[in-house]
Amino acid sequence: MDAIHYQIGSSKFGSFALAWRLYEDRPRVRRIFLPRERSSMEAALTSAFPQVMEGFHPEMDNLLRSIERFLGGEDIRFDLNWLGWGNCTDFQARVLRVESGIPRGWVSTYGRIARELGVPGGGRAVGGALAANPFPLVIPCHRAIRSTGALGGFQGGLEMKKALLEMEGVVFQTPTKVSLNKVYY
Repeated sequence: MDAIHYQIGSSKFGSFALAWRLYEDRPRVRRIFLPRERSSMEAALTSAFPQVMEGFHPEMDNLLRSIERFLGGEDIRFDLNWLGWGNCTDFQARVLRVESGIPRGWVSTYGRIARELGVPGGGRAVGGALAANPFPLVIPCHRAIRSTGALGGFQGGLEMKKALLEMEGVVFQTPTKVSLNKVYY
């Protein structure tokens, strides 16, 4: 088994990291760590992957730079082929693929995503799958909200979730509630 490597990027939100491993000589993302202070980023990396080591791969560097541009406000569409889906359950992978289909500037609700998956009443299960999303930003889980328009949760915190949505042109009714005029699915 190849070692897990990481590369750290920076954004206006703080440092973030990609943890990746080579699979059949191709890098695949194991996990994306959302922005935090650099020292705690390295602690989070070693906590999740005790043998992790800094590394470089040009394809992962391109992904890292794309995430930096995304966090800077650019409309970036990510290639999901770089993701290591093996650490997701089948249900979670299905949720994440549906979530990745929500366009920039739109939101969807946990319940609507569940219905799209053919699991009516599965909003909580969808929320759980998104809460454990190993690929935030590449899979834009910040675009999933509650049916009331409330933000719900986000690994990077609600301030970051709101900032990402505003950067993408999502309109808010109140400081903590999204307008439901552009809901996908």
